[in-house]
Amino acid sequence: MSEELGNNEEAQQTLTSHLVELRQRLIRALLTILAIFLCLFYFANDLYTLLSEPLTDLLPAGTTMIATDVTSPFFAPFKLTIVLALFLSMPFLLHQCWSFISPGLYKHERSFAIPLLISSILLFYTGLAFAYFVVFPLLFGFFTTVGPENVAIMTDIGSYLDFVLKLFFAFGIVFEIPIATMLVIWSGITTAKALKSKRPYIVVGCFVVGMLLTPPDMISQSLLAVPMWLLFESGIFMSRFIGKKSDSESDEDEESVDVDTVK
Repeated sequence: MSEELGNNEEAQQTLTSHLVELRQRLIRALLTILAIFLCLFYFANDLYTLLSEPLTDLLPAGTTMIATDVTSPFFAPFKLTIVLALFLSMPFLLHQCWSFISPGLYKHERSFAIPLLISSILLFYTGLAFAYFVVFPLLFGFFTTVGPENVAIMTDIGSYLDFVLKLFFAFGIVFEIPIATMLVIWSGITTAKALKSKRPYIVVGCFVVGMLLTPPDMISQSLLAVPMWLLFESGIFMSRFIGKKSDSESDEDEESVDVDTVK
């Protein structure tokens, strides 16, 4: 009886220590985002000007962006600064997540997860850069030239910000497809051969996801769907170098779990 009480108290202490550690890491993450935000807020208007260049560079002479809401000139750059602070703090946020969960992982899992963690950060930023330098010029170049001649293009700054942030998030997440593909193959959920056999369905799924994540036009949908398919193919290619989780690793996991249970 006393032994069971001792085990319960130990479990409660372990849970409490984990909750305390989680709270500390959340506080660090929030303070990091706040610190970056405060450093960037002074340049909020300049940052918005930089973000709007893919559109303003293509506007006809004599036209500018407008603010249809009284509060938009303040809140649009303010919102952009918050999102940018979140993006810039992403490596630190992922590091905090990794530091919290890594003690519970096996050695081979940690050695496999570290490269994936670094790759996921780089791919996320690559997705943002692809959207800004490739997608935006093509997209805005198309929309600013197909309208009727008697319609002046004057985009609201709030609407523009919502539009580009939606695309940023979509491309940032989509560029994580190779990581997700390698994870499902390595974990044994599926195989590269099985994924290749489902390629036609995946291509259709890419266009469906592009339709859901982007504004309702074929240009932006295609600009998202085609990279999704190419990233999926790259994930299958890279999975050749990792294979799936080996039986020996699974046995080691089971043995470790048995030892922990006995303890």
